[in-house]
Amino acid sequence: MMIHEVTVKVGKHKKRKRVGRGPGSGSGKTCGRGHNGAGSRSGATGSIRASREGGQTPLFRRVAKRGFSNVLFKKQCSVVNISALDARFDDGAEVNAQMLVKVGLIRDDKLPVKVLGKGEITKKLSITAASFSKSAEEKINKAGGSATIAK
Repeated sequence: MMIHEVTVKVGKHKKRKRVGRGPGSGSGKTCGRGHNGAGSRSGATGSIRASREGGQTPLFRRVAKRGFSNVLFKKQCSVVNISALDARFDDGAEVNAQMLVKVGLIRDDKLPVKVLGKGEITKKLSITAASFSKSAEEKINKAGGSATIAK
């Protein structure tokens, strides 16, 4: 017997639990919420975060904070490899952030674009980007194209 055969026999929909209908129902009086605490109060479903620990000092405050985090200082950029540029653009094309968005290589032109040197380039492209890796710049110039850093 398979699971899809079981559901056909049992039924697709489960009846909802009717709470507060007396002690014989098994969920009367407190209606399955217990006696005290935030979970028993009305409006508790939206207000209790997963990290809430009652009156106990939260884990984040108990654990010592040491060392350095680079999260505030990390530079983010959209990354494109030259093999992708070679596949998507024709010989002699002008390549910039707007063109990369148009062909679907990057999501949007809000972040600066960095061109990396993975793969080979055979076409003469004039590429304008925020930065280039050394290998990418060498390969672009070797193919007869130009790598211009955008300001």
